[in-house]
Amino acid sequence: MPPSAKSSILSAQLHGSTPAQQGTPRHIGVILDGNRRWARHHGVTLAEAYARGAARVRDLVTWCESSGIPAVTVFALSRDNLYRANEAIGQILCAVAMGLESIAETGKWHIRIIGELDLVPAAAAAQLASIADRTTGESWGTLNVGVAYDGRTDIVNAVRSLMQEDSAGDLVTENDLERYLSTAGQPDIDLVIRTSGECRLSGFMPWQAAYAEYYVTQTAWPEFTVEAFTDALNWFLARERRFGH
Repeated sequence: MPPSAKSSILSAQLHGSTPAQQGTPRHIGVILDGNRRWARHHGVTLAEAYARGAARVRDLVTWCESSGIPAVTVFALSRDNLYRANEAIGQILCAVAMGLESIAETGKWHIRIIGELDLVPAAAAAQLASIADRTTGESWGTLNVGVAYDGRTDIVNAVRSLMQEDSAGDLVTENDLERYLSTAGQPDIDLVIRTSGECRLSGFMPWQAAYAEYYVTQTAWPEFTVEAFTDALNWFLARERRFGH
C-alpha cells in the first residue's frame, strides 16, 4: 500500500469514519519526554508544561480511540524520576491527576495505575487510585499509567507472585509469568513512541515491548500533535514485522 493511501486511511480513522485496518497496533506505549526542555524553551513554568502534557494524554487516547487502538500505556513518572525535587514530583502528580480526571469523565477508558504507588506521597497515591477505581466498569479501552514505574521491578514482582502460587511447578512458562505482570490480560506492546529525541527505554516495559517497533520523534511531549501521531502510525504501518522469520 503506498504511503499516501495509508495516510488517507489514518486520516479517516482519526475522524471516526473508517474502522481500524488490519495491522493497526493493538497496544501502544508512549514515553512522555521533553516537558522540562519545552518549559525552558518557551519560558513557562514546569507546572504549566506538565499541565499541557497532561492535556496531550487526553488527546492521545482520543486519537487512539478513533484509530481503533484499544490499549495504551503512558510512562508518566519513572521510579528514577523520584530523585527529583519534591516540588517537581508534586507538580507531575498534580498534572497526572488533572489529566486522568478529564479522561475518566468520558467513561470510555479503564484507567489503571501501574508502578510502586507506595513510593509517592500518600495523598497523591490515594487520589490517583480513586480516579482509577471510578473507571472499572465497561469501557472502550484500557489506559495504563506508569507512576513510579520500573520495568525490572515489574518483572521481579511477577516472579515473586508466581513463586507464591501453591500450584507453581518446576516448569515455568512465559504465560505463567505474564499473568502477574502489571499488564496481565493485555496484548504485548506493538509500538513504542518516545518524544523529545532520546533513544532509550529508561526502564519502560522491557518484557511487554520485547517485539515492539520503536519510534523516536524530536517533538517534545507538550507539542505532540495529531499530525505527529499520524506520522508515527504511518511509520509503523510501513514496517515489515517478521518476528524472526
